[in-house]
Amino acid sequence: MKRLVSLILGTSFCLAAMAQVQVNVHETAENQPVIHKEIYGQFAEHLGRCIYDGIWVGPESDIPNINGYRKDLIEALQTLKVPVLRWPGGCFADEYHWMDGIGPKENRPMMINNNWGGTVEDNSFGTHEFFNLCELLECEPYLSGNVGSGTVEELAKWVEYITAEGGTLAELRAKNGRKEPWRLKYLGVGNESWGCGGDMYPEYYSDLYRRYAIYCRNYDGNVLYKVASGASDYDYNWTKVLMDKIGDKMNGVSLHYYTVTGWTGSKGSATQFDVDSWYDMIAKSVEVEEVIKNHKAIMNAYDPEGKVDLLLDEWGTWFDVEPGTNPGHLYQQNTMRDAMIAAMSLNIFHRHTDRLTMANIAQIVNVLQAMILTKGSEIVLTPTYHVFRMYNVHQDAAFVPTESNAATMVAPSGRIMPEASVTASRDAAGKLHVSIANPLHNEAQTITLNFDELKPKNITGEVLAAPTIQSYNDFGKEPAVAPKPFTAFKKNGKSVTLTVPAASVVCLEF
Repeated sequence: MKRLVSLILGTSFCLAAMAQVQVNVHETAENQPVIHKEIYGQFAEHLGRCIYDGIWVGPESDIPNINGYRKDLIEALQTLKVPVLRWPGGCFADEYHWMDGIGPKENRPMMINNNWGGTVEDNSFGTHEFFNLCELLECEPYLSGNVGSGTVEELAKWVEYITAEGGTLAELRAKNGRKEPWRLKYLGVGNESWGCGGDMYPEYYSDLYRRYAIYCRNYDGNVLYKVASGASDYDYNWTKVLMDKIGDKMNGVSLHYYTVTGWTGSKGSATQFDVDSWYDMIAKSVEVEEVIKNHKAIMNAYDPEGKVDLLLDEWGTWFDVEPGTNPGHLYQQNTMRDAMIAAMSLNIFHRHTDRLTMANIAQIVNVLQAMILTKGSEIVLTPTYHVFRMYNVHQDAAFVPTESNAATMVAPSGRIMPEASVTASRDAAGKLHVSIANPLHNEAQTITLNFDELKPKNITGEVLAAPTIQSYNDFGKEPAVAPKPFTAFKKNGKSVTLTVPAASVVCLEF
């Protein structure tokens, strides 16, 4: 593999011949957008062991729990500062009927989860369990409503049950243990309505959305932020039709983008991969920036004032399931490759918060690119978890623009990716944070940060690296991938020069 610049010059530089990377950090820039904390949103679907054995073990479990929620998982998620949690799907949402998940557990009907493995869903985790979880985590609930197999009346009554102070449904809520209404901001009107959510055309969905938008009402001071079911990655026509037909009736439109080799056949192992796959998957992940730009361009044409937000409410890596597990449960391990993809993706999201106001990685526990894995009473924090924890300093911080002369390279797939990725922000306390991702698998990089006026004095840092790019954290073993203090920097006036290890993520605080 050679850099793109090498190909242009007709030379044959190797990675070891890399020039020093210069990054200009414009910390004096004013009137910069805020990096919405919801960019760090999470997603929990009734899929495999995400809810059951993951979040919920029940109050009678021998596993230490808080009213049925795994205690160790709650503590880990509180450290993560989860801002918003999307539920109950995903594809499951459009087969979910909320009345099945309220009332005494023994009276709740069971159903077959047709989307994910054909397993039995007993509905012991429902509306009350979800909203109580959000209160425990101090995060916003994001409800994904059933449009595919549900009705307007069903979703409208769910909103009333959750948010109304009075009426028959409020009385039913009180009978089930919750007198005071919950607050619900984010309401998704369907999920993937072009596919598992109904196999619809965008024109048909737009007409359907109008009905749902009217009857899902605001009760007693609760104001809904309504999200239309948007496009899958490169389907720009879907966004165009929705902006044309319902652009004035939605607060946001969703977008889904997965880092996956393809939807048929093998998706490749999450842990057994070579260097080519390392670069191919990273290059696929950063292609999300062009996808975001293209959807934003369509939105800008119809909505130049920026009234409609873009929500990337499903994103992340998707590999083959771990050997011996149910193919429908989407349980995969999580390596340094996943951590690198998370960091470089978040760096991209920060640059587009003029439209991109939320992102929800798939998923929070035991499914796809999870934050956490569980096995009985054991818990593992994944490399992706550590990136989200290191990066949570950027939540609701002011974006700080940067300029970099980092080269680009061509991955074996032909996709183009940067050799270094940088983001910066300033928090409400005035602290400046700079996060750097070095995707070169075997080459440390010398990176110099040049500030407009700042002469750094007090600097602290963390680095996330691993023995190999395939390293992951496993049960019963010492973590192979965990943050460590970072001190490999030198100050020189208004500059700081760092030696960033190969295949690592570094976060600095000034």
